[in-house]
Amino acid sequence: MAEPQVRRWTLADLETLPDQDGWIRYEIIDGELYELHAAGNPHQETCSLTTSELVIWNRECDLGTVLVGPGLIFSDDDNTIPDVVWVSHGRRAAFEQADCKLHGAPELVVEVLSPGAENARRDSDVKLHLYSRRGVDEYWMLDPETRTVHVYRRAESVLILVAQHDAAAILTSPVLPGFAARVARLFPAQ
Repeated sequence: MAEPQVRRWTLADLETLPDQDGWIRYEIIDGELYELHAAGNPHQETCSLTTSELVIWNRECDLGTVLVGPGLIFSDDDNTIPDVVWVSHGRRAAFEQADCKLHGAPELVVEVLSPGAENARRDSDVKLHLYSRRGVDEYWMLDPETRTVHVYRRAESVLILVAQHDAAAILTSPVLPGFAARVARLFPAQ
């Protein structure tokens, strides 16, 4: 008996999907379509606070750009909209195309976990593997519920977990020279 055909979604397919006035976003990872709904306020506030820390650092060093919710297009069937990225001037010049999206890996990708097992699986498994195989240097997963940051860093050809920081820790990165932020500052006040 023949196995059932599994549909592989592509960028062209996204043009046919409803937008719902920006309340729904779509990502395609390894040809599988993911529908993302607007995140709650704790998620958004964590994104804002993390972005603020990165922007303050980046203004001092002027080594790149902090982008919120950018389109990352790795291939026709691998594209995401991460919460925050930092990309060096060199990679942005190399990867940004006429559509004003990055068609390659930024140095840093930040994802803030949304509530729910499926969201956690997507960020901690599916996206981790995508960013690993597509050349992201560092991946931060922030969990507003536990106020922790998981840091994955490239070791040879894969991203591996190198640290799990709680709110009291200071987050640094060799990818971001001179960056240091207390993890608690990335999350809404309790």
